[in-house]
Amino acid sequence: MIELQDLTRRFNGNVAVDSLNLTIEDGKVFGFIGPNGAGKTTTIRMITTLISPTSGTVLVNGLDASKPSEALQIRSQVGLLPEIPGLYEALSAYKNLDFFAALYGVPIDRRKVRIRELLEMLEIWDRRDDIVGKFSKGMKQKIAIARALVHEPELLFLDEPTSGLDPEAALTVRNFLLELKKEGRTIFLNTHNLDDAERLCDTVGVMRTRLLAKGSPSELSRQFWGRTTVVQLHNISPYMISGLRSLSGVTNVVQEGDHLMIDVTDPASVNPDIVRELVHQGGQVQSVNELKRSLEDVYLRLLGGGK
Repeated sequence: MIELQDLTRRFNGNVAVDSLNLTIEDGKVFGFIGPNGAGKTTTIRMITTLISPTSGTVLVNGLDASKPSEALQIRSQVGLLPEIPGLYEALSAYKNLDFFAALYGVPIDRRKVRIRELLEMLEIWDRRDDIVGKFSKGMKQKIAIARALVHEPELLFLDEPTSGLDPEAALTVRNFLLELKKEGRTIFLNTHNLDDAERLCDTVGVMRTRLLAKGSPSELSRQFWGRTTVVQLHNISPYMISGLRSLSGVTNVVQEGDHLMIDVTDPASVNPDIVRELVHQGGQVQSVNELKRSLEDVYLRLLGGGK
């Protein structure tokens, strides 16, 4: 478990992270989204003990990052993919991973097995002896992800894992992360890719120095817009709209062409009444669906002035 309490970091008087309170449960995938300079990377660096907070507390599995002896234990429990991979480009893929595994104290026999596991999962075992400096950005990113996992950490921190990758490489990385999610590994993901966050994350935090909102993508959508039933039908009449507005659980009705956008408190209980009312008024209902707001909609609502 990760617990952040009133976490603040300043650089030369400028606030990068402001009074952040956050708890991430074991086995969950948490995603940070926000613009450049929002404090996302700084937060990861504080949790992984690379930098100290100006004030506040970082607890990782009950260990206090401010205590040197406990900070060392935290480092052994986390894997980190920084935005810049930082690999040894004169070494092969295999030797890079073997070097870092040795630094983490992974026994030789286990190193061999673990490195093969990771390179096969990332579909690059056949390139294990190639020099990293000759790899594409996507290949280097795969090696860096393998490096973050080579010591089998309990917690994994990924800073922009699919940034700059071609679609095929991004898909491989995304599928790999989905496999890690199935294993129940705790993952902290910083990303500008809202589609990745929506697909991968149990919980998302929207950050701009302060934490602006937190929840699952569906919870964030309901938080800002409530729930909306969309009904498509022919020959919409004013009587239909007034009849719907009189129903319990309906808070608003708007017509858009041959669709009715109906704000409701609970679709499961209200939708049958909606259909009955429309049929009673002579409506020919074509479809009934719930309006799905994307994480992009939430992001723009909070940061970009979206409606």
